[in-house]
Amino acid sequence: MLFFIAQQFADTITDIIPLGNGLINDTFLVSNTETCFVLQRINAQVFPAPEQIMTNMLHLNRHIGQKSSESIKLQIPDILKTLTEQDFFRDDNGDIWRALSFIDNSESLETLNSLDIAAQVGFALGHFHGLVSDLNPELLHDTLPSFHIAPDYLRQYHHVLMETTAFPENAFCADFIAQYQHFTDDLETAKQQGLLALRVIHGDPKLNNFLFDKHSQQIISLIDLDTIKSGLVHYDIGDCLRSCCHDKETGEFDLEICAVLLEQYLNEVEAFFSADDYDYLYPAIRLLPFELGLRFYTDYLQGNCYFKVSDDQQNLHRAIAQFKLCASIVKQEADIKQLIARLT
Repeated sequence: MLFFIAQQFADTITDIIPLGNGLINDTFLVSNTETCFVLQRINAQVFPAPEQIMTNMLHLNRHIGQKSSESIKLQIPDILKTLTEQDFFRDDNGDIWRALSFIDNSESLETLNSLDIAAQVGFALGHFHGLVSDLNPELLHDTLPSFHIAPDYLRQYHHVLMETTAFPENAFCADFIAQYQHFTDDLETAKQQGLLALRVIHGDPKLNNFLFDKHSQQIISLIDLDTIKSGLVHYDIGDCLRSCCHDKETGEFDLEICAVLLEQYLNEVEAFFSADDYDYLYPAIRLLPFELGLRFYTDYLQGNCYFKVSDDQQNLHRAIAQFKLCASIVKQEADIKQLIARLT
């Protein structure tokens, strides 16, 4: 089956192996006699309109392709057409498969192990936001309605909670949500008040979506572009910091990594950042681990139907880890706000 699908994009397939550890799409590295490419099945349970994902990616690639090569410091994967010149292939089950260019000699990281890496991540995300700052967000489809809309996640959680039971082993999550749910409206209220502008965002800029050159250890790409959409850049920088500043051993938020990453990010976006954009950085940093913990816990209560899991308790443990990270951020609120003030 996989070989048949791969052959829609290239002749003489020699090998297909799983690639990466994403929680949503099925991803493979395909080799033929000439080159390699990435083959992905878009998860229709998560993305109800996968054709719109492809349209968004085409808009993104065309927009960046119009810029001078000297101004582009990141490689964005190309969409490879089928042998019949289509942007994707639909199989007999109705699933959509796409092929993307493979960025050779690259690797993703699961752990941020140096301040230099933190600085590169901050630069790369800010550079991406700069590249798309003049792309009209209204051109992009909303491929995941309510994605990164924390009040919607909270409403979904309360709905699920009415139909399930919180057992003693996961009472920590329920108690944490009850204590801190009041700040889920922070960013959306600011958006509704006109304080924060809609822009093109990546949607999922966690650490392992940045690709590094295996030899130089320099960032060369930002991948996993299914979630590009109109949104608040605060969701991106908040999620990036959530991912990169999480000390997995202690569960704490690493302020030193935050300082290095945020400084490089702000250097790249200062041309279009407003005073309100700066004011809402801390609420974004605080919100994103809470939001993800809320999503993990809700999925756990629903029987793990969204995120891939290796056991029934994994989403519960993921939620606990995110809530503990959020608690660490709240504890360091004064220090984080002082850091933001110094950088701005």
